[in-house]
Amino acid sequence: MLTLSVVATKGGVGKTTLCANIGGLLADMGYRVLLIDADIQPALTRHFQLSHVAEHGLTTMLQRGALADDCISHVSLPPETFRGDISVLNVRGGFLHLVRSDTQTWDEERGVFKYDSALQDWLANRLDRLVRIRMAIKNDAVSAKYDVVIIDTQGAVGHLQDAAVNAADMLLIPAKPDIVSAREFISGSLLLIDRHESAGNMGYSVPPMKAVINHYQNTVDSRTITTLIREQFIELRGKVTVMDTMVPAIAAFPKASTAQVPVHWIDPGKAGDIMHRLMWELIPSLEGKFTPNHKGDLTVLSRAVATHEPDTDLATEV
Repeated sequence: MLTLSVVATKGGVGKTTLCANIGGLLADMGYRVLLIDADIQPALTRHFQLSHVAEHGLTTMLQRGALADDCISHVSLPPETFRGDISVLNVRGGFLHLVRSDTQTWDEERGVFKYDSALQDWLANRLDRLVRIRMAIKNDAVSAKYDVVIIDTQGAVGHLQDAAVNAADMLLIPAKPDIVSAREFISGSLLLIDRHESAGNMGYSVPPMKAVINHYQNTVDSRTITTLIREQFIELRGKVTVMDTMVPAIAAFPKASTAQVPVHWIDPGKAGDIMHRLMWELIPSLEGKFTPNHKGDLTVLSRAVATHEPDTDLATEV
């Protein structure tokens, strides 16, 4: 079982969109995927339509230190409202399950969501707060049920983000190609490295870190900032590798979010190509494998063999 945490120290860089679309692509390939919304602002929880809403969610999972069925909601793919051709969608036995974020409650009087700090306060008083997510998912019972776990995190340093990093086999860091976001990406990544290298004194290590340029636009400014980000390898102590695949700012992504489906369902051409390339770079053993609705003609390396059969185990990727 492969565990991927998507992290950033700044909000609005596209963490949730990446989590949802990577999860959706893998499920369409036939993999059993668990999404964990470990963000106090539960965007991933609201991203998809749910066919089953579990009684509990993130708080109960962390406090128990174990994942049980009463914390696992089921994503409806396709949702009842989807009007596209579903004849080749979600036909390989893959699925998306979700551990909902439950740190916000609806304030009826004010008509707004309010943040409940109880989970963060509870974690703050736990000496084992760094391992609470790892305890819940890194065991034979969860590994037998899922091929991939994808964890969405809060856009700020904190106990939940620390636990998500420590549970991961790999970290994915979105970076937007504008100067403010680029500076935050560099300083935030250094903070992340420093924070978790210090945990090495307790026997922990920082997982491999990959950065992806997200919301890329074909403009002079965007190209300049992208080059700046790619040139920070030494400053980031060689810990962060910037991926070749870039995710552009195209209309298919917000359309997919509105429709509550993976983006490659909305646009199996350009967006589908992008998501396949991103997936192949993240998980090289998948190179040459496609979702059933893929429309592009992507060149793959000669070592890859095109197939539609999912691997039995992705944990050997890292």
